[in-house]
Amino acid sequence: MARLIGTMSENDLPEQLRIRREKRESLLSRGIAPYPVSVNRTASLKEIRERFKDLATDSPSGVIESVAGRIIFKRDTGKLCFATLREGDGTELQAMFSLDKVGEAVLESWKSDIDLGDIVSVTGEVITSKRGELSILANSYQIASKALRPLPNEHNPLNEETRVRQRYVDLIVRPEARVNARIRPKVLKSVRDTFDKYDFIEVETPMLQVMHGGAAARPFKTFSNAYDMDLYLRIAPELFLKRCVVGGIEKVFEINRNFRNEGADSSHSPEFAMLEMYWAYGDWQNMKSLTQEIIQNAALAIFGSHKVEHHDGRISDLGGNWRELDFYTAISESAGLTVTPATSREELVKIAEKAGLKVDPAWINGKLAEEIFEHFYSGKLNTPTFVMGFPVDTSPLVREHRSVKGIAEKWDLYIDGFELATGYSELIDPVIQRDRLIEQAKLGAKGDPEAMQVDEDFLRAMEHGMPPMGGVGMGIDRLLMALTGLGIRETILFPLVKPEEN
Repeated sequence: MARLIGTMSENDLPEQLRIRREKRESLLSRGIAPYPVSVNRTASLKEIRERFKDLATDSPSGVIESVAGRIIFKRDTGKLCFATLREGDGTELQAMFSLDKVGEAVLESWKSDIDLGDIVSVTGEVITSKRGELSILANSYQIASKALRPLPNEHNPLNEETRVRQRYVDLIVRPEARVNARIRPKVLKSVRDTFDKYDFIEVETPMLQVMHGGAAARPFKTFSNAYDMDLYLRIAPELFLKRCVVGGIEKVFEINRNFRNEGADSSHSPEFAMLEMYWAYGDWQNMKSLTQEIIQNAALAIFGSHKVEHHDGRISDLGGNWRELDFYTAISESAGLTVTPATSREELVKIAEKAGLKVDPAWINGKLAEEIFEHFYSGKLNTPTFVMGFPVDTSPLVREHRSVKGIAEKWDLYIDGFELATGYSELIDPVIQRDRLIEQAKLGAKGDPEAMQVDEDFLRAMEHGMPPMGGVGMGIDRLLMALTGLGIRETILFPLVKPEEN
């Protein structure tokens, strides 16, 4: 009887998969472990390349090493076989198998047992070939892991969807994927280095929360068996980080995972990485300067310049002092008439309908103004731009502007047409904060799934005295987008995708 693998029998498997499984069985029958506990590895391929980079053409080194890697090229001839090994960072090295070195039995087993994609350990002398190629002239080899599936090739390449679903294969076959995976930790190191310069403290706050807050977003809901209660996955760490500031951690940040039960597109993912930071005695202007410095330092860390090269070759200049654009002035210029925080709803509806925007009756005035702005400027703010002064009624955790009524001291940073970060002068008056959260709760009662709840413990923390402060939220995945030009699913190593259909 054919043994089932997944939902199909061996007899139904494609030919290559069947042959590779037969080779696995053959190895086992001969007492050869296709998946050993360990193999010989005395040096990495990168170490070999660096140590012997000056070895002359067609020369022996006299040094015996054991190296390991995945076979990404294999050419078997009569008495001399060649293979290219690749390790995780993409470093490659040639392995040579000569009849007079390994003997007929080993050479034949290499030809018959080993396939492209297998991971092997090769022991032999480090040499250069007659063509000057640094190589390992094998004395022996050991299989480290038998690949039961073939790798993609130029005749059967990975499409974009498969790259996302099978990132492990993407990392094996595509240099860009390996580079992208290594950019992220470099960016995070740069971000932390910038914070260290200003004596910020990094903390961790709960992902499971009794109530959602800190952003206008639809939450994911779950249930705790231990506590017999509903819980929410974090949509933002803001309210806990502000508790830290109340407690005396005056410069605080967190790099965390957030979850928002909303749409997914080229710049939105239901699960994403977020940087949030709060600076006691700072304000939105201080946070604007710090945000620009964080991003410019990240560009320097990756590219050595504020001019970053995107994956398609386009150059994006992140240098200099970034421009500012007033929110209501921007709407006025696009609408052809003056729009202010005092503009009536009727007038805003007329502007929206004239622009072809469908108006949701549930939108409050500030939300309607933001939708109009988004309609006019979506995808158009490509050079780094701080959009300043958003409606106060859509910013329940933000201080009202110190001199202009109806707007909040809030900015959004746009780069390459998408919103990258948001900064504020934070609201610290617990009485006003309570009133605003009550208004949010009323909106929630009317069916707004993004409305915040009244968090009594957060209000209690504020009532102990919260110092003036500035705050920023910035998407880490979107920061990678700004630096590389990639979509969000390429900047996240394993983004959420729907299950494959059989």
